[in-house]
Amino acid sequence: MILGVDIGGTSTRALVADLDGNRLGWGRAGGGNPNSHAPEQAAAEVAGALKAALDGRDPAGVRAAVVGMAGASKMSDPVIAALFTDMWHEVGLRCPMRVVTDCEVGYAAGTPKATGTALVAGTGSVAMRIVDHRMTAIFGGNGWLLGDEGSGYWVGREAVRATLKAIEGRAPFTALADAVLAEVGGTDSTDRRRLLITRSNADEPVRLARFAPLVSTAAAAGDEIAQDIVRRGVLHLVDITLAAAPTADGTPVVLIGSLTEAGNPFGDALRVGLTANGFTEIGEARDGAAGAAWLAATELVEDESQRQELHTKLLG
Repeated sequence: MILGVDIGGTSTRALVADLDGNRLGWGRAGGGNPNSHAPEQAAAEVAGALKAALDGRDPAGVRAAVVGMAGASKMSDPVIAALFTDMWHEVGLRCPMRVVTDCEVGYAAGTPKATGTALVAGTGSVAMRIVDHRMTAIFGGNGWLLGDEGSGYWVGREAVRATLKAIEGRAPFTALADAVLAEVGGTDSTDRRRLLITRSNADEPVRLARFAPLVSTAAAAGDEIAQDIVRRGVLHLVDITLAAAPTADGTPVVLIGSLTEAGNPFGDALRVGLTANGFTEIGEARDGAAGAAWLAATELVEDESQRQELHTKLLG
């Protein structure tokens, strides 16, 4: 058996499969990332997902496992590593716990090809070069304070900034501004500027990402301010992709994250921008846990045609 685990800040998913591509067990639990939760709580959530996926099966029968996690470097902390290793053994697993980045798992969830680029545009943004299924270089991904242009956080912040300019009379007051003010309950406020600033600052900075869907909706409806935010965000995403694959050498780009989805103004514009810059194979990450399971299988299956067949069975 093989095991794939996709650890996120809000949910953890685990998949057990066999080398014929049959899904044998599935588990889901709360956020298990020790970067965003107390380590003990995170480990307990991961254990819950593992137990559900392994229900009725001998954990010792798992021959290879891959765990994908944003901020995988957290596992270099000896205390965190020991906590998760103890949890792993308590569940009954005896195979090594191989931890990789969520980008490596996302890339594997989009293509079986060994070399290419993973582009993430969700709450944050980053591009990674993948060689032999492993991350070799990273571009962007500097976090909300120092970067993450083109991410959900950045898009939401730009929406709030545009609304503040509109309130001050320095930019057109469009449907996007109305939507932003409605989101914070400030449509009828006598001091909309102060209310918007106060409520935007009341949450953690990354919570600005909640305004990103408003930009997508407004851009799709023809709002020029929203469309400009989309244009600038896509330019950045294309730029970091070109940094990761400067020659557009025919290797795939796998898109990961909510802003990259087809039908979203960002996702559609991103595909146009990437194609215009020479990228001919653009894929989408699907099931992260299945991508992790497939990566685990590559440790056991050396034949390339068998790997591709397994990828098709696990990920469609």
